[in-house]
Amino acid sequence: MDWDLTSVGLVLIGSSITAAGTIIAALLMGITVTLAPFLLLTTAVLIVMSAVLIVYKTPRSPPPI
Repeated sequence: MDWDLTSVGLVLIGSSITAAGTIIAALLMGITVTLAPFLLLTTAVLIVMSAVLIVYKTPRSPPPI
């Protein structure tokens, strides 16, 4: 399987959601994460960027005639 931009976007969005969930879970357990706001903002930006990448690079089938 070749790595196209859609595959890269899917991996990036999955890992960003996992990282954000881990940070939020650590905060809920009372662990202080010093860079938590910056890390959550970074993961939010990565999620949006990869979603845009997936939407624009997913091949579309032509409309039926």
